[in-house]
Amino acid sequence: MQRRRVCQLGAAAITSTLLTPQLSLAGPGEAASAAPPELANLRQLAQAQMRFFGLLIYDIRLWAKDAVDAQNWPQQVLALELEYARSLSGTEIAKRSLTEMRRQSEIGSEQAQRWLAEMEAAFPDVKAGDRISGLNEPGAGINFFVNGRLQRSIKDPVFSRLFMGIWLAPQTSEPKLRKQLLGSAAGGA
Repeated sequence: MQRRRVCQLGAAAITSTLLTPQLSLAGPGEAASAAPPELANLRQLAQAQMRFFGLLIYDIRLWAKDAVDAQNWPQQVLALELEYARSLSGTEIAKRSLTEMRRQSEIGSEQAQRWLAEMEAAFPDVKAGDRISGLNEPGAGINFFVNGRLQRSIKDPVFSRLFMGIWLAPQTSEPKLRKQLLGSAAGGA
């Protein structure tokens, strides 16, 4: 029972305000992580860690061609890569993602069910070392890659904006993480 409760807490805490982000920026002249194949045309701009009561949940990396504008990020080609440090249920990741998307905009129940089904298809159960990358295609949608392989394309720019906004929108439940990923450009936005 205790182990199940810990797993539920970990899954629910993916983007909860109880997580403490830590930042590691790849500055000019510093070595950044080599780009995964699906992000080969982008460069890593920032990295942070999400922790729950001191336990590492995942590393998150922001990838883009150029600096990301805190106000206009939905119009930029960029990606967020999450590398998990522990096992989490794909269904729970999808549910928590929908909850966080609703922080930014009202989502009708019919739309929510469609998007939840799309995310459940996009997000498998993960274990330590697994990576899920979301590649934002402005005006078109988002491509999800799992460990470098295309898992799902969702051709809906509103979905893409709200999903990426879990971490990048001003309404995020993690404003410190947003500021860390977007740098000083996110300070007043």
